[in-house]
Amino acid sequence: MSEKKLKRHTMIAWMENKPGVLNRVASLFRRRNFNIESLAVGHSETPGISRMTFVARGNERELRQVQTQLDKLIHVVDIQDVSDEPVVMRELALIKVRADNGNRAQVMQLVDIYRARVIDVDMDTLIVQIVGPEDRVQSFIKLLSNFGIEEMTRTGRVAMIRGSKSQKQHEVEEAVASYSNGDGQ
Repeated sequence: MSEKKLKRHTMIAWMENKPGVLNRVASLFRRRNFNIESLAVGHSETPGISRMTFVARGNERELRQVQTQLDKLIHVVDIQDVSDEPVVMRELALIKVRADNGNRAQVMQLVDIYRARVIDVDMDTLIVQIVGPEDRVQSFIKLLSNFGIEEMTRTGRVAMIRGSKSQKQHEVEEAVASYSNGDGQ
């Protein structure tokens, strides 16, 4: 893959909540030699249907091929590339940071500035939660690293198109309804 034409793509896939579906999706990326940079999967608003948001880097043609192949997988209801859509994107991070009497006030000041939340307090550490765009989360983590990060976990990106439903979203709803009614693949 040519480095200069690579772009990060955010895609959303709706799939039946069944064993092995995530593995099939990941295997398709592996076979195409794409790294999934970010992945978040959870229940959608439709019972039995999960929503997967993933980020992969590649050129337009190659990622369109991946999207087409994903759409053909059994149990995948629909897929949408939202990279060029007006979307809200968020990540969540939990960070256990060293915060003793000597630096706790400084850590708390950063928590306030970034509108993060302290969710656990110990004698020498704080567990902090931050939710926001990827660059804001990354900036916060970088600043906290000056105090010593003991432990950290971070979700993948989640995304949702802004505003009222697009034609594509109506198509997705129809596909999901079709699966829910037993008319799917």
